[in-house]
This record gives sequence, structure tokens and C-alpha cells, in this order.
Amino acid sequence: MATVWWTVKGPRLIRLLKHENNPGRDYVPNILESSGDKFMKVFQTCWSISWWSSPVIMTLLYRRGYMCQEGIVSIGKLLLSMGLIYAGAFCIRGLGRLTNADYTTFVKVLVDAINSHSVQSTRLLRRYDFEFWAWPVDFRWDDSGESKGERVGRPKVQVPFDRSQEPKGVKSLVYSVLSYCAIHTFGRRMVYPGATSLMQMLVGGMLNQGRAALIEEKKGERAKVLTEDLNEIDTMFVDKRSPGSRNGNTLVVVFEGNAGFYEMGCSGTPIEYGYSVLGWNHPGFAGSSGAPYPDAEQKAIDAVMQYAISRLGFQPDRIVLFAWSIGGYSASWAAMNYPDVKHVILDATFDDIVPLALTQMPQSWSGLVVMALRNHMNLNIADQLKKYPGPIKLIRRVRDEIIATEKTNNMIPVMASNRGNFLLVRLLEYRYPNVVNTDTIPLLKDFLRGTRQHQDAMLMEHRVNVEQCQTMIRTYAQEVSPTFPMRIGDQFTHTAVNQLALFLAHKHLEDFDSTHCTPLPPSFLSPPWSPFS
Repeated sequence: MATVWWTVKGPRLIRLLKHENNPGRDYVPNILESSGDKFMKVFQTCWSISWWSSPVIMTLLYRRGYMCQEGIVSIGKLLLSMGLIYAGAFCIRGLGRLTNADYTTFVKVLVDAINSHSVQSTRLLRRYDFEFWAWPVDFRWDDSGESKGERVGRPKVQVPFDRSQEPKGVKSLVYSVLSYCAIHTFGRRMVYPGATSLMQMLVGGMLNQGRAALIEEKKGERAKVLTEDLNEIDTMFVDKRSPGSRNGNTLVVVFEGNAGFYEMGCSGTPIEYGYSVLGWNHPGFAGSSGAPYPDAEQKAIDAVMQYAISRLGFQPDRIVLFAWSIGGYSASWAAMNYPDVKHVILDATFDDIVPLALTQMPQSWSGLVVMALRNHMNLNIADQLKKYPGPIKLIRRVRDEIIATEKTNNMIPVMASNRGNFLLVRLLEYRYPNVVNTDTIPLLKDFLRGTRQHQDAMLMEHRVNVEQCQTMIRTYAQEVSPTFPMRIGDQFTHTAVNQLALFLAHKHLEDFDSTHCTPLPPSFLSPPWSPFS
């Protein structure tokens, strides 16, 4: 009976994946299932549109006299009729599935996997691609502890933010209400458009194709990871480990952008370079449940990291964090909380979301924008990244139209306004306070306003000896202090400090001549420079 019920109410089956000698093929529903399913999709879309336009609909109904007893009865009858039609479509779809051998076979495998949780049942389930909500949980956030609820690793580190600049009194109350409403309606969707149903409807076909390619061509393994706040995170692991592999024994955890998915995002770059790769979708993206608020993002990546360490078997010193764009937020949080990871590479990332948001909103809204983001969407990447003690590489895109806050009259991004510059300066300012400070920051800004050709010219102009600078820093790390912040430079001449500042910027930053969304060549994944080795 349970199998029949799961057949009727179960997930949409997308593809029978390639395995052994069986070629992969898309699932083809019969006419009963496809007809019922299409009506249900149309109904769900209309319901979603009605929900978001409900204030307008309610106003129209009121003006036309429907907000009376007779009008409410009429509306009730309409809703009841639509409900009965929807139930009929649901039953027709179920009948179609019951007469489809592919679907009934799939449901038996699914029910067995849910009930038994055995290795064999999970292996059989991986032969199918279907709606992820029905996939059984493979790993819980607390599975790694010796007992339930015990988290492996250090207590979670958080970065507090300064509330001293917030408005006081009645204005504060008004701003608090407005900022909450703004973030929880349109604000969050502007920051993370990939979590909207419209975006996922537009790219749904490409996601299915990309996921099938990862599984069938790259031998990827999909898994569901349950977070502390009970969100279900959709992950994909591509295992390249082998005795003779150069990079396969290192795991790259990939952090996608605000409209990126592991199925069609930047996972391809480390896979092409030969690394083992763990991709995951933000809460609310594709198969992942929830919504991408900072707290949910933190719990999601915490569970994913525990999964990588405890289930996949990669120790932190064999894990690389690779993030693109807004993925730098969750990557910097992971780096802060897992400081033993091998290194961090941030591509087209910014220092703080507030300066980016202010350029997109009316100036009169600035106070509200700042309060809304600081209280509900505080993506403070620079503050978190400073707490990671390992090697870091920042990749700046020369023609980045998203991260740059200023443009010329020809709409060409101004490199000096690229927020990656500010991230670099804040990082170096923390790590080397006697080298990067108010005296040398103007020099660094001049250095960062141009391309690599401009930077090389400045290195020559200031006679920066790369080998000498490298030796000075490594000698200091070995003989004085191997931790950040390093106090090197307090006894240096002004010229020597300038040279060291330019050297550090040169070593931490790589330029990629592209726009924001161009795929990153694998060569950029080479390990970052480190002052300790």
C-alpha cells in the first residue's frame, strides 16, 4: 500500500541515469501522467503569482464588492471547484504513473532506500534523477560527533558588527520594521536571485542536463545533507582520488554565486584541473530547501564541511575552499571556522555587500539599505576572512561589471572601484599593519587601479626585489612570529615599507581579463603564495 501511495504522491522522475551497460535516457511519462502533471504545474504557477499579487487582487475584489457575505461564498465556491479539479489532475497523474513500468520500478527502489538506508538500496537509488525533496538524508550535521548533537571541530566563530551608527528612537523602530519587510520580500531575492522560482524555472532544463553530465561523465555522487536548522542541502561529490593522482587527493569545496548552481557553475574549473570536488547548492537553490539568509548559509556550509571531513574522509589540511562572487561569504565563514584548511581562493569577490547595494539604490534610501543589510543580510566577507590564518589568493576580473561600483561614460567598469581591491587592502592591513597602513594605502590604490602591465611598471619604478622581500618575510615568520598580524616593518625605511607593500599586493592578487561571469581557466587554481613556505 505504501508503494501505491508513493506512486501517486511521489516525486517527478527526470532521468534514468547511465549505469554499467545501460545507457542513460530521459524519463518519458505517458499521456495520463503528463497531462495531469502539466495542469498541476500551471495551477501551482498561477497560485504562486496570485500569492505575490494578493494585495492587488484583494483591492480589486474589494472595489468590485466581493468583500461581503455573498461575494465570499462565490469566492469559496470558485476555490472549491479549483481544488476539486486539482485533485482530479493529481489522481490522473497517479493513474498514469501506476501504468508506467519505469515509474513503478523507481518507486520500489525509492521506498526501499527510505526504509532500509542500506548501501545497496542507496546505490540503486543513484541510478535515478528525480525531485530532490524525496531523496532520503545521507548525512546529518551531527553525524560526525561521538554522540548526537556534538559538533566536530571548534565552536562556531562569529564576527559582531557595530550598531553605533544605527538611528535611535522612533526612527529606529520605523527603520527596523521597514528593513525587515524589505529583506523578507524583495531584498533577499535581489541579493540571491537564484533562490527565486522564476530563475529556477528558466534554468531547470540546464540544471537537469548539468547534473546528469556530472553523474554520468564525471562519476559524481549526489547526496542530501541535513543542516542544524533542518534544511536539506543538495550536494555533488566528484572523487578523483587515486595513488598516482597529482591533485585528486585534495578536495575543492566550491561556493557558487548568487545565481549559480553546482550543476552549471564553477565546479567545472577544479574538476578540469584534476581535483576531487564537492559542490553544493545554497539554501533555496534547486534541490536545497530553505532560504539563503546568512544564518542558513552558515549552517549549510558547516554541515557540508562536516560531511567532507567525516563521511568523505578528507582532513581539513587536504581541503581547498574555492568561491566565486557572493560565495565568498560562506567560504570566508568556513575558513574562519575551519582555520586548518589548506588554502582559500576567492574569485570576483567583494569586501562587504553594503557599498555594492548603495550604488544600486536611491541615495535617499541609504539609511534604510544599510540597516536592512546589517541586520538581516550582513555579508561581511573581509571581517571573516581576516580570521583565517592560511594562504589566500584573490582573483580580480579586469572588466568586472558587477563588483565595480563605478563606470565610465561608456559603461566600462572602473578598476579602481572594484570591491576586490578593498578586500585585498583590508586583508593586508590586518595581516601586516606596519606595512599596509594610512601611509602606504594611497600607493596600493594607485597600484590596484591598473592592469598587470601597470602593476609591473610600478614594481620596476619602486625597485621591488621579489626574492629579497620574500626572504625578509619568511625570515621574520621563522625567527620572530609565524602568526598574523605580523609586526614586520616597524624598523624599516619608508622606501622599504613601500616596496614590501607592493610585493604583498602583487603576491596576493591575480588579474583575469574578463567580465564577471566568464568561466575561470583552471590555471588560476594554482596554490596561493604563503609567507610560511
